[in-house]
Amino acid sequence: MEAIERHNGLTTNKLKIIAAIAMFCDHFVSVFLPHDELISLLFRLLGRTAAPVFCFFIAQGFYYTRDRRKYIIRLLVLALISHIPYNLSFGYTFFQATSVIWPLALGLVALTAFKSEKIHLVLKLAIVAVCCALAYRANWNFVAVLWILMFGIFHGDLKRQIAAFCTIGVVFHLIPVFYRFGFFHDRFPQWFQLGIFLTIPLLLMFNGNMGKKSKFMAWFFYVFYPGHLLLLYLLNRFTPLAEVLGRLL
Repeated sequence: MEAIERHNGLTTNKLKIIAAIAMFCDHFVSVFLPHDELISLLFRLLGRTAAPVFCFFIAQGFYYTRDRRKYIIRLLVLALISHIPYNLSFGYTFFQATSVIWPLALGLVALTAFKSEKIHLVLKLAIVAVCCALAYRANWNFVAVLWILMFGIFHGDLKRQIAAFCTIGVVFHLIPVFYRFGFFHDRFPQWFQLGIFLTIPLLLMFNGNMGKKSKFMAWFFYVFYPGHLLLLYLLNRFTPLAEVLGRLL
């Protein structure tokens, strides 16, 4: 059953802006502050909400976009544009990693294939598996692909969406991370990863409305994502901001 639109609560536009702010704060402290500082951990805790929120809206967009093929192409182009700024910002080599936009695009591909009536179930599962494999090197890797897939499969049923989101988050993200690093790793404490659960109240506050239509909001994320990464790189490369913040802390 489709979610009933309400006038109270958070619109799509408001949730995307909240997620973008959380993402910026997360990336800012990742670039400029030591990972074991309390302020870094708090901002990273809040930042864990960004990827799940955008996964949710990628799945929403699958049902409401006029042209799914163009939607996929836009995300693939954005992933290409964002690749170098992402790697520059976080110090990765060209083939070492890539941004979350890549698994967002692959998640949309997987959902499109899975919902197609023209593709056999075995082939659908194979396509999903390939999308997960291709996302392995990316930020949020195949977890983002599976989140989009589950948000799309259970579209209109928020309880099942949240249940699937939590299951995937625990099994494929939290358990592997804590197994690898430990809950209180000396150099890179991981308890902030529990921030993914802060996504739940945000989704519960979603009122089903898009919000005020504007070209700015339609293209906001496509400009914001590579733009904020490039800004962080330039600030880190050509200003003493990291050194100044390090002295203050």
